[in-house]
Amino acid sequence: LYSDIILSMFKNRAFSGLVFASLSVFLWGITFVSTKYLLRSFSAYEILILRFLLAYAALWILRPKLLSLQDKKSEIYFALAGFSGVTAYQFMENMAISYTSASNVSIIVSICPIFAAIFTQIFLKEKHLTIYFNIGFLLAIFGVALVSFNGVVEFHLNPKGDFLAFLASLCWGIYSLCVSKINSLELDFIQATRRVFFWALIFMIPIGLFSIMTLGTFPVSTPDFKIPGISLLLDSEFNHFRFSNPLNWLNLCFLGLGASAFCFAAWNIACEKLGTVRATVGIYLIPVVTIVFAFFALGEKISFMGAVGAVLTISGLFVSEIKPKENQSRP
Repeated sequence: LYSDIILSMFKNRAFSGLVFASLSVFLWGITFVSTKYLLRSFSAYEILILRFLLAYAALWILRPKLLSLQDKKSEIYFALAGFSGVTAYQFMENMAISYTSASNVSIIVSICPIFAAIFTQIFLKEKHLTIYFNIGFLLAIFGVALVSFNGVVEFHLNPKGDFLAFLASLCWGIYSLCVSKINSLELDFIQATRRVFFWALIFMIPIGLFSIMTLGTFPVSTPDFKIPGISLLLDSEFNHFRFSNPLNWLNLCFLGLGASAFCFAAWNIACEKLGTVRATVGIYLIPVVTIVFAFFALGEKISFMGAVGAVLTISGLFVSEIKPKENQSRP
């Protein structure tokens, strides 16, 4: 009986879409903690390429079959999605965390839904920028700010890091537009996600070549050594040290298999079932997930400010889902 009920619930597009979106948001909310830990031993670029190499390999194991496109021109959507949503977004977010606080990054990156709404409205003629969407956006962003500070009232601007976080959110808006076009092709989600990762890895190669040519190799044994964001470290002793650390592998596997291979495929499914903009609004909840996870896993306290921010963020999420009366009357 219970299995029949669960099966019928997953046959409902909205319910299954919400499940996949929620799982993605939950896991993405934890990535800030994993990334911050790995930045002690790896550069932002190294985390990026190792994470998506693991993800690409995992998706090949799950679906060992080539993706065939009927319209070869559709390849541009995969290439653009790989560049904007993976290479550019992930790299700039990792770099932003290196230069500024995680609070600043989580606030700025949370404006992704507004860019997704703007781009789909301009290029796909989908009307999302309603009064309720805008009010919900303002409520959610204010809530995200309170959640991110979580009782710490100092706000320190870091132009380089904050600008990188802003560019990252802009890239996610472009990625959302590409996902809408890819989903319209009705392809296998795992194969489609793998193709996006293929192009992302291709675009990562020039960064590595640029790093080797400009930074070269250098000793990493000095106590005050800080890994440059675009570096590719080839020091054998240091590589043995960091790759022999099981916690590094645990975090890399989480980022590669969970937050990338699973989450990107699940996110594409959620976008197909809910609509790209509607699913993207769920990004507001990522900072909320982060502080809740930190509370249970790391023992970090949730302040009154953080709790109010969580309520405001969730309220903004619901307000943005309200449809104007003229849209409610349409079939």
